[in-house]
Amino acid sequence: MIARLIILLLLISACQPELEKQPPLRLTVMTFNAWGAGANQGKSIDATLAVIRRINPDVIGLQEVRREAVPCTSICPPDGPSVAGDVAEALGYYVYEQQQENAALWANAILSKYPVTRSTENDLGVVLAVGDREIALLNIHLTDYPYQPYQALGIPYDDAPLLHSEYELIAAANDARGHALDLLMADLESVKNVDAVFVTGDFNEPSHRDWTQRAAEIGRHPLKVKYPSALRVEEAGFIDTYRTFFADEIAAPGLTWTPTTAADDKDDHHDRIDYVFARAAGVKVESAAVVGEESPDSDIAVSSPWPSDHRAVVATVIIP
Repeated sequence: MIARLIILLLLISACQPELEKQPPLRLTVMTFNAWGAGANQGKSIDATLAVIRRINPDVIGLQEVRREAVPCTSICPPDGPSVAGDVAEALGYYVYEQQQENAALWANAILSKYPVTRSTENDLGVVLAVGDREIALLNIHLTDYPYQPYQALGIPYDDAPLLHSEYELIAAANDARGHALDLLMADLESVKNVDAVFVTGDFNEPSHRDWTQRAAEIGRHPLKVKYPSALRVEEAGFIDTYRTFFADEIAAPGLTWTPTTAADDKDDHHDRIDYVFARAAGVKVESAAVVGEESPDSDIAVSSPWPSDHRAVVATVIIP
């Protein structure tokens, strides 16, 4: 009797449909310092719209959605209205304006194809409802003063002192951006239980993965520097999507600063300072790219006039 019952239960179990596994989630995330989206140059948002339409990301961290005050020196507050709402309306995105004033924000906004369910305490990000998953995007803009590449290369930038060692450059970077990173870490703690977290932003600081000994030896950068800000994000469990996809910093420098000056300009230094970081169990980077003008420095070139002084970065990831 017991044997028959066991066989019956096995037959019933075999006939039950398997529970459907949640399909992998594919997300395209973009960071873009929009430089006022035309406002700084007295132009419309059309070129900015062309960039975003070309990429068609699911989520965008935008920085500098307001124009720069005039005159604009190293201390340059935002001025005028935000263009983020107009951009979102034209493209059919939800929009979240990050309106707190703190060390990690400079006229930031988040655009998303998915609705926002809540924001973080320091206003650095939001949680999105992506089907039955929760995805967080934190979007920051860190100060550009003092700017360590200029300090290392003797490029004048107001009264910032020249620096000569890795130790000095790391200390200066921590002094400039450490408090902003503290705010980021606090907001990351509040979203630690969601399915995936992204950090986008203009860090105004290079990566430890780019200012390497190899890069110094070929003269790309003046010395090796283990810059702290991107490193601190990685130590919080994130991957640098661009450098994960393009592991060789020599072959793929990923320069986002700046399309406005020539590579041999003695008063500037081209670098990778804009990032898309991702954190999720089993996350895979399907693709990553620098988006910019028609140039060897752009992995994806947009034919319209490039509207910003930064190139954008986009990454497509798979979340199991």
